[in-house]
Amino acid sequence: MRLTTKGRFAVTAMIDLGLRQSNGPVTLAAISQRQQISLSYLEQLFGKLRRHELVESTRGPGGGYTLARHPAEITVAEIITSVDEPIDATHCAGKENCLGEGTRCMTHDLWTALNTKMVEFLDSVTLQQLVDEQVAKGLQVEDKPTLKRAISSMPTIKPIRMNIPNSVFALGNVFLKNVEPAGR
Repeated sequence: MRLTTKGRFAVTAMIDLGLRQSNGPVTLAAISQRQQISLSYLEQLFGKLRRHELVESTRGPGGGYTLARHPAEITVAEIITSVDEPIDATHCAGKENCLGEGTRCMTHDLWTALNTKMVEFLDSVTLQQLVDEQVAKGLQVEDKPTLKRAISSMPTIKPIRMNIPNSVFALGNVFLKNVEPAGR
């Protein structure tokens, strides 16, 4: 069993949201910037999280996402399964046809027991615990988002104005003016 980036990124983004939602809705662009996760990937994940009622969206200026429930009521297992991440160590996805035609492999019960333990563990860890863990580690949550805006604070540099001919014909006229007539 291996957790893919879908599950990892969903949990990471939800922790980020849980840390910052007290300042109002959090934009996916801000989460993307802080966590180095593609914005389009976050949009896909948050669409699934919203359909599973783990987050709520607010449109318009000042909009973004907030948690739909208190973080202590959201488990890691819910987050992972809401983004279609299977928590399954069996080769057959629990269908008991590991060897084909309804035949189970010799280790099917072992992997099924592991699945049960994984789900129990992930269901016992809440988003609030993960948020508290980050705060305990000294993570500083800024009051204002550090999202880089499209308007640059860099001074504008005026282009250098050059008097250069803008066509082949104008360039030819420049050469004609600079060339002395033959025979003089």
